[in-house]
Amino acid sequence: MTTNPASDLLVIGGGLHGCAAALFAAKAGLRVTLLEKDSVARHASGVNAGGVRRLWRDLAEVPLSERSMRMWHRISDITGEDCGFQPVPQVKVAESEADMAVLAARVARMHAAGFSHERLIDRAELRALLPAVAAHCIGALVSEDGFAQPFQTTRVFARQARAAGVRIHEGQPVRRLRHEAGLWRAETDEATWTAGRVLNCAGAWGGEIAARIGDDVPLEPVAPLMLVTQRMRPFCTAVVGTAQRPLSFKQMPNGTVVIGGGRLGRADPARNRTDINFREMTQTARTAREIFPIMAGAVIQRSWSGIEGRTPDRLPVIGRSARHDTAFHAFGFSTHGFQLGPATGALMAELIATGRMPPEIAPFTLTRFAIPDEARTQNRRVS
Repeated sequence: MTTNPASDLLVIGGGLHGCAAALFAAKAGLRVTLLEKDSVARHASGVNAGGVRRLWRDLAEVPLSERSMRMWHRISDITGEDCGFQPVPQVKVAESEADMAVLAARVARMHAAGFSHERLIDRAELRALLPAVAAHCIGALVSEDGFAQPFQTTRVFARQARAAGVRIHEGQPVRRLRHEAGLWRAETDEATWTAGRVLNCAGAWGGEIAARIGDDVPLEPVAPLMLVTQRMRPFCTAVVGTAQRPLSFKQMPNGTVVIGGGRLGRADPARNRTDINFREMTQTARTAREIFPIMAGAVIQRSWSGIEGRTPDRLPVIGRSARHDTAFHAFGFSTHGFQLGPATGALMAELIATGRMPPEIAPFTLTRFAIPDEARTQNRRVS
């Protein structure tokens, strides 16, 4: 087995967060190696809906999302390519007065917290923004956000990371990871890599890597469903969801319509695959048709799902290990991490290079899952 020269930082996982962190760490002067068990952008980072969304995020995520949105608006300066980024409104539609009350309460909470990027619009404004929306929709919550091409974006960050000196090795699943003599040693079937610091960006497999580091993080593998239609005439210039039902709906520049929103297929991370749940996919298509009646004539071209990791509170794990000062995590983005990728990468590189905790990621430490040893023991007895 080959033993490679030591790096300053070993990144495990070639999704957007891993590639972005590797790029920014290399720009900060670190020697960086990235190991990806399959290929860059193979899983959640390459097959998600591509929403660049601040709208309706948990309040804890908003500062990080705002930081990332500023980066998205200069993504060409950062990466040399536009990553397919399209600035468009994100819209959460109200289908009833009860929905409008929920959205109004959200705006009040956001304003009380000091955030003003979300605004409530009435039926007339909604019709002006989305003429094809169903007649029963009476208003919406809107934020000026956007969407991008996830596979392209992740590959662009990987390409820039390589240009900055990052050594990216694909097809290298980490079988063993241990800390000895001040270094992290990661073993794959082919080689051993060593580094002074390690960053776990392993997505749905992040919990397994965390366990090898010594951290206990509850993580559930999930498989968000997506579908895309054949090309249609232009009728939607926003990313659309609803106040109560799972939906993420947008029309691409080529006329195809991409639909997701959180309904799930079946994830099988042990076999590295997912299965489509056609009943759930039918529900997604039905919701899209009820919000946009024009979709009654749409033809589904293909459907897919990718494997992602979801935490109990639906918030990511970002920050330092609870066990080791030289180990770090950025995973568990719970199906809404794409927009956060650039800022997460930049801030993790800052934390790793300087030791200073950026305030935007401070809420996401894994210690929030800690429970007393007695309770953990009792939980195991009950199970």
